[in-house]
Amino acid sequence: MSLADMQRDFQAWLVSASHIAAVRLGATTIAGLEVYQNNYRAQLMGCLEAAFPQVRAWIGEDAFLSAAVAHIDNHPPHAWTLDAYPEGFHQTLLEVFPDNPDVHELAWIESALNESFVAADAEPLTVEALATVDWDNARLHLTPSLLTCVITTNAEDIWSALQDGTQPPEGQMLAQPHGLIVWRRQLMSRLKQVDALEREALVHLQQNGSFAELCDLLVERLGDDEGVARIGALLANWLSSELITGVEQA
Repeated sequence: MSLADMQRDFQAWLVSASHIAAVRLGATTIAGLEVYQNNYRAQLMGCLEAAFPQVRAWIGEDAFLSAAVAHIDNHPPHAWTLDAYPEGFHQTLLEVFPDNPDVHELAWIESALNESFVAADAEPLTVEALATVDWDNARLHLTPSLLTCVITTNAEDIWSALQDGTQPPEGQMLAQPHGLIVWRRQLMSRLKQVDALEREALVHLQQNGSFAELCDLLVERLGDDEGVARIGALLANWLSSELITGVEQA
């Protein structure tokens, strides 16, 4: 057996306790291999517990354990570091608790805060750097730590209360969906609620970068005067929040 085959069989045993893999590994008793599988699962469980303390507090120990086991059973690690393992847990929670969107939205908040903290560094753009920009051909670059989602519940209020150690409100649907953005500013991950249009504008810049096309989008939605005023306000806010990290001419 080659080293690659042995590694594949060992992974198959860790993930699914494959009897065929155990035989190929030459195990005389399954008990010997179970030590490794127990360690594997314990490490993944500990990773999820550390990444989602507020979700755990919100849904309770038993419900969290059940959801974490379901995630570990169906989602083996996909990267070289355990920092990446919690990334998809909010999707598992959506499957486990389909009638409680506050749960997976709360998990998205915790996951995004973790992801943004370890994202690549980028220096914020200074106001002085904008003096010579040709805005008709400008493409803006946003910080690589920026993550966005549409939120339908008061999960942000729940997270804030749990984070502060105060009594969280009951989970409720919002009157209308909002946007949430998470990014790292200096050495701290930030969370902010934005309206749906601002989130759409940020997603546009992440995907396209064209400032002129962003202006067209906002003018189309809001009209000439209000659209231009909103563009200026958003640009000033994004600069002060250190969301913009670069500009280039197309």
